Amino acid sequence: MIQKKICMLGAYGVGKTSLVRRFVESMFDERYHTTVGVKIDKKLLEINGTSVMLMLWDLAGEDEVEQVRLSHLRGAAGYILVVDGCRQSTLARALALKERVAGAFGNLPSVLAVNKADLRDQWEVDAADPLIGDPADVFVTSAKTGVSVQHVFETLATKMLAQL
Repeated sequence: MIQKKICMLGAYGVGKTSLVRRFVESMFDERYHTTVGVKIDKKLLEINGTSVMLMLWDLAGEDEVEQVRLSHLRGAAGYILVVDGCRQSTLARALALKERVAGAFGNLPSVLAVNKADLRDQWEVDAADPLIGDPADVFVTSAKTGVSVQHVFETLATKMLAQL
């Protein structure tokens, strides 16, 4: 079995914790829970016949890119940037985080989850915006309904295994 550390990155309230909870426990809670520091969960996946234990580091949301503790990313094999589709400002923060991580750790495998698909009529973010990057790495998700949540984690795990 292979173990891989994945970090969840994004601004406050984008749904990082809810995505992890949906993925690990198949649950969603309407109540907002602020993550303080780091919360670590794990889940075993089978990717192309390989058992992969994902160690999911849910980092506290940061509205200031400079405040993200890059030390939490040490040892990460990849990360998921999470954006709230209803708040355009969270996309700018996610893209700035991606640049900061790349500057500190190089080109780690990553995907971007534009979350809250269940609120699509309230979206300010265009998931097809060319600034976001490669469409193959962008997923429209809903932690509430479960839309594309499993696929996000499986895609990142596949990308990480391809680098072995």
